[in-house]
Amino acid sequence: MTKEPRGRAGHDRRPGRAGRDLPPADDSPIIHGVIPPRDVLLRFISEHPEQASKREIAKAFGLKGEARVELKALLKSFEEDGLLEKRRKSLVRPGALPPVTVLDITTRDVDGELIGRPAEWLDDAGVAPAVLIRQSGGPRKDKAPVAGLGDRVLAKIFPAKERGEPAYTGRVIKVLDKKKNSGMGVFRSMAGGGGRIMPIDRRGEEMEVDAEFTAGAKDGDLVEIDVVRMGRYGLPRAQIKGVIGSVASEKAISMIAIHAHGIPYIFPDAVIREAEAAGPATMSHREDWRSLPLITIDPADAKDHDDAVFAEPDPSPDNPGGVIVTVAIADVSYYVRPKSALDREALKRGNSVYFPDRVVPMLPERISNDLCSLKEGVDRPALAVRMVFSHEGRKASHTFHRIMMKSAAKLSYQQAQAAIDGAPDDKTGPILETILKPLWQAYRIMTVGRNRRQPLELDMPERKILLKPDGTVDRVFVPPRLDAHKLIEEMMIQANVAAAETLEKKKQALVYRVHDAPSLAKQEVLREFLQTLDISLVKGGNMRSNHFNGILAKAKDKPFEQMVSEMVLRSQSQAIYSPENIGHFGLNLMKYAHFTSPIRRYADLIVHRALVGSLGLGEGGITPDEEAVLDDIAAEISTFERRAMAAERDTVDRLIAHHLAGRIGEEFDGRVSGVTKAGLFVTLPEYGADGFVPISLLGRDYYIYDEAHQALSGEKTGLGYRLGDEVRVRLAEAVPLAGSLRFDVISEGRKMPTAVRSFHKSGRRKGGAPRRQLGTRAPRGKR
Repeated sequence: MTKEPRGRAGHDRRPGRAGRDLPPADDSPIIHGVIPPRDVLLRFISEHPEQASKREIAKAFGLKGEARVELKALLKSFEEDGLLEKRRKSLVRPGALPPVTVLDITTRDVDGELIGRPAEWLDDAGVAPAVLIRQSGGPRKDKAPVAGLGDRVLAKIFPAKERGEPAYTGRVIKVLDKKKNSGMGVFRSMAGGGGRIMPIDRRGEEMEVDAEFTAGAKDGDLVEIDVVRMGRYGLPRAQIKGVIGSVASEKAISMIAIHAHGIPYIFPDAVIREAEAAGPATMSHREDWRSLPLITIDPADAKDHDDAVFAEPDPSPDNPGGVIVTVAIADVSYYVRPKSALDREALKRGNSVYFPDRVVPMLPERISNDLCSLKEGVDRPALAVRMVFSHEGRKASHTFHRIMMKSAAKLSYQQAQAAIDGAPDDKTGPILETILKPLWQAYRIMTVGRNRRQPLELDMPERKILLKPDGTVDRVFVPPRLDAHKLIEEMMIQANVAAAETLEKKKQALVYRVHDAPSLAKQEVLREFLQTLDISLVKGGNMRSNHFNGILAKAKDKPFEQMVSEMVLRSQSQAIYSPENIGHFGLNLMKYAHFTSPIRRYADLIVHRALVGSLGLGEGGITPDEEAVLDDIAAEISTFERRAMAAERDTVDRLIAHHLAGRIGEEFDGRVSGVTKAGLFVTLPEYGADGFVPISLLGRDYYIYDEAHQALSGEKTGLGYRLGDEVRVRLAEAVPLAGSLRFDVISEGRKMPTAVRSFHKSGRRKGGAPRRQLGTRAPRGKR
């Protein structure tokens, strides 16, 4: 819905309205009994959908007699001009929701709030608007219906008043249909047959299953259930409709996360039919680049390949020592057209979700792993960008092309790196001189430009979980970060920059990938912390990524290096998608958009469509309807990205908790990864697992939380713990279904710096600034 410009804030009181508020005023005078200006009338209809019938509009503005006749004619002209639509007896702006709407609650936003969408929405009406569900029911809050994920509700709709929120908020009037038939639980068998379903979250309830409805489930299996009876007395009864497997297996654990976060994982029949009906792309509007030896470099177990690269020296005498880098990306926009079943499902998912041993893809395998995957030796459609760099790593120019390509080789990162390091194999040997070495030479040149740009160099280790054949954890490891990884990363970054630059030059609306600078509040927290280590942080709002690189350099090889890296990471804002460009702080780039992974990210598909449309590259370009709702699309896919990250993290936590559940009482080496007024978070580096130590169990001393030093320190002993400290812990409790661990610290805390201890009595920091003192004394006898 296009919002009209707002006038002055607030509402005017007018005589004769019986205390009722008029719509917001603008510079045009509003006279009671006279038809208001067009923009005021349209704004009133947008912001007061419950008063949008002709009768209510006339009543709101005090219109009678001839004025009502004029109003009717004016509203009719609005309908003819497409400014209004008539729905039953009410008038609404095109694409707007009626004041009372049936919604399906489909997901949550980044703050955990429920998001609903209209249960009925025409395919040609564009993206269904998101509605932020407000659970409060006003003065009768305790009587207000409480909705949950998957419910269908009748809701009162209100246009959003704050920029950045979903287009509407909704208050639940009635829950129409509780989603009862897609629950999950853990089956516990009972003597004599039958059993119980144990809930997979703390808010769930236990259920009974009769023997004939167990579907062969074994004790400890994770199962999908239908609830067959909910009574006032006794436990609800359920029947098992599917057995997922042992609750300790990865398959079961990831299914818990999929259900808990509301991730769509089953493709509707219409989507599958559309994907299966798709055929090979044609040469229409394409350049034939099949002779160019582009290659893919991906993880060894990758099933889809959406990017290919090639590099060669620039033959131009005007660019001595320069290179031409070509990046080709799968042409998903050819297959996934706006408003198609494939498109609607892709937007609903937002991105692929990656678990240790499964992927919930954004697109069906027929598209993602077949027609769009840049397979070796097979003709595949692509969008390619050719970028020319000087020997100093400065980009001189770039051009986009819609092509047909044929990958010359499919390599893994390790395979490509081994060849460059002097150990080529049968596949990499023949292309070492002609393809791989030119790629590495181009990477060296591009690195010069990267170093000059100085993006944030925050290299945190990324742990991977290796599973056994039965789906349980074998080991956790940190894979080496190879130059091959960095080469592909830098070439993808430059392709993304080129996409944003081209679309801006064409004045084409797009979705940017933006990353804001750290907020002033986060900067201040970091500054206070760094002062405790005698490291300074410049003041002011004009922070650059190189300022943080300087901090990381000062902490390099110091005992507090990890601690500083953690705090710098926490100070950073969250990257999001937005149609408004504010640049990318972390990469230190003014223009940046995601272009290189359209198989697994909807944002990249939008950018592809924008390039196809603005450059006149044939079918599948962006539509005016899409451009009109880019705000909504950006907000949606940002939310779905957070949803995927949370599901992936929860799955890893549950897997590790299962892996360690049999080792209660064992001791481990850990590191303090978080300090709060409630206790310590401790990470086990060997497993990548996080657990909690309540402050009440630290010891007999009274522990005080010092936010500036990120420390808990004993009031009497002066011993305590700081962020980054190495500690020895004992595993006291593991709750696999919740993915939580609890530790006891068995190593003695270290002597806190004088700057920390000196505040315990005075309650003031060095320099006189008041400090927070929060703590608790452990129960006698507990350590």
